[in-house]
This record gives sequence, C-alpha cells and structure tokens, in this order.
Amino acid sequence: MHRLLHQPQWVLWLVQGARTARPPLPFHQPLSSAALWEQPIYSTRAHAFQIDPNTKKNWVPTSKHAVAVSYFYDSTRNVYRIISLDGTKAIINSTISPNMTFTKTSQKFGQWADSRANTVYGLGFSTEHHLTKFADKFAEYKEAARQAKGKSQDGKMELATSPSQESPAGELSSPLTPVTPPAMDNINGTDDPCDITPEPRPEPSQNALAFTHSPSINKHWEAELSALKGNNAKLTAALLESTANVKQWKQQLAAYQEEAERLHKRVTELECQSTQTTVIKSQKTELNQTIEDLESTLKDKEEEMERLKEEVENANELLEQRHSLTQKLQETELHWRVLEEQLLGAEQRLEESQEEQENFRKSLRTLLEMLDGKIFELTELRDSLAKLIEGS
Repeated sequence: MHRLLHQPQWVLWLVQGARTARPPLPFHQPLSSAALWEQPIYSTRAHAFQIDPNTKKNWVPTSKHAVAVSYFYDSTRNVYRIISLDGTKAIINSTISPNMTFTKTSQKFGQWADSRANTVYGLGFSTEHHLTKFADKFAEYKEAARQAKGKSQDGKMELATSPSQESPAGELSSPLTPVTPPAMDNINGTDDPCDITPEPRPEPSQNALAFTHSPSINKHWEAELSALKGNNAKLTAALLESTANVKQWKQQLAAYQEEAERLHKRVTELECQSTQTTVIKSQKTELNQTIEDLESTLKDKEEEMERLKEEVENANELLEQRHSLTQKLQETELHWRVLEEQLLGAEQRLEESQEEQENFRKSLRTLLEMLDGKIFELTELRDSLAKLIEGS
C-alpha cells in the first residue's frame, strides 16, 4: 500500500477537499522530517472515471459523487502525482511524466493515459473553467517534471542504468481518440462543493391543495395515458409483425427440416450406390455442408424467436402499466367530481345564507322606519303637552 494511505492527516485533508496550498505539519515533527513528505499544491473536485479494461471503449465511474482530486509534489524524488481518495480508497494514483498528455474531450471532461497503471483516467467537472484550470496545472507540472528529469539525468549519469521513475516506453494513448465522455450535466465537481438546499415553501391547506392540484394531476395523467396509447399502438404493430415473422420462420423451419430429412435420405441412397464412390463422396460432402448451413440458419432463427418472445413479454408489461395508469386516472377523476360537488353544495349554502341575511336586513329597515314614526309622534305629543302646560 502506498505510503500516502498511512498518513491520516493527508487522507482527512483529501476527503474534506481542503483548498489550502499546504496542510499543517504533523505535531511533534521537525521541519527536516516534514520536508520529506509529499506536499499538496492544488486541489479541485470532480467525478472520477477509468476506462473499461475489457472493452477499452466505455467509461467506468470510480466514485458515486464528486471527490477531491489533488496534485502532490514529492520533494525527495522530485516528482508530481495526481491523487484522489474516495473515503480511504485511492481511486487515482498517477505519477506525472513528460510523455503524458491531458486531452479535453468535451467542455467539461478531460482524460489522460497512464502506462504504469495500464489505464486511462477521466475527470468530469461542473464547469469548463475548472477543466481549463486543471489542464493548465497538468501542463505546468508536466513541464516541471520534464525539467526535473533533465536536471537529474545531467547531474547523475549513473542513474541511466538503474530503474527510472518514469516509464521508458512512453504513456498509453487513449484507446478511443477521443473517448466519448459520460454526461456531465448534473456533476457537482467544483473547487467549492455546492450543495443546493431548496428553500421551504408554505404549504397550503388540505382543501386548497385538493382544488389547486386536481386539474394539474388530471392533465398529467392524461399526458401519460396519451403517451402510453402511442407506445401501445407501436408495440401492437411490432407484435403483429413479430407474430407474422414467427409464423413465416416456423414455416421455413419446417421446410428446412423436411429438406434436411430429404438430404439425409439422399445421402443414404448415395452411400448405397457403390459404383459411383467418388461422385457419392463429393456429393456427400456438399450435402453435409448444406446441412451444416441449414442447421446454422435454424439456430439463428431460434435465437431470433427468443428475442421476439422477450419483446412480446415487454409489450405485455407495458400494457399492464397502461391499465394501472388508466385505473389511477379514473380514480382521480372520480375524486375530482366529488370535490366539485362539495364545492357546489358549499356555494348553494352560501347563497341561501346571503338571502337570509338580506331578508333580515329588510326586516330591520322596516322596524327602524316604524320606530322613527313612533318617535316622531311622541315628539309631537310632547310638544303639544308642553304647550298645554305653558297655556295653563
């Protein structure tokens, strides 16, 4: 195991994606000892991939989410490395050599080949800016590695016969030039991890939700039903075509079997004719070859029949999903009608209550008018009494 994995502080620093140029020195370590360690000089975040070792065509993700990818400098060996950890597992451990090339295959994806690891690494970034910055750092440290290698060879020629830090055979070129990168639309690989948390929205009341979302739910299920009807029509046509092909292939299979039986009989008859041995042998060879070709064709037709059976099963599953969605749509429509009836009942009750209030207001106005008339009569009576009292 590489010595990096035995240094918990570097592991913690990589996992947390620290952006400082250098982590703090370990406690109780003198400067001379700390200088022997690899120093992180640049870090970013990206999704890590490796080329499929079997097909050499497809990318295999090595991390479920964006991880820290860092450049390290080893001052003791004067080499630069790219290291990335997923938890405590090293998913990228690549030493930069002068023969390496970092290739941008899209706006957010880049790759490089490592002959020592016998693989091709790929990184998916969230923006083109991060990819460009990483590529610039790669070119910078590659040039630094080239200069360091040249100085080392000039200063110590005896190292030419010893195992070199770099691979003499050069780096692997990408098996696909360029390899099509995976979709990177929603990758969160940045220098600063950005976890977007949606702001909470005030939730409406239960009745408001029922009246607000019922039409949208109905439209959604109608769109789903329309799409399923289209798919169902296509699958039905394919199923009918497949059924017709199956019948045709069965007829061809029966014809091939009859032809094979006839050829076998013909071979037997020809073997019985001992006077034409040479001709019989040649005809037998041809007939055997024809039988082999027919058997091969029969095997291909059987495989095609199996594939068509699988397609028919998939069509049946889609039909079941369609029935289920139709039932859900009917239930939703029924619930919506019940809610509409409840709403109409509430509106009728509101109108009746408003009519009762209007009648009550009319009665109050009538009583107030009568009361005003009585008050006016009492006032006149009071004035008359007052005049009588004054006259007496």
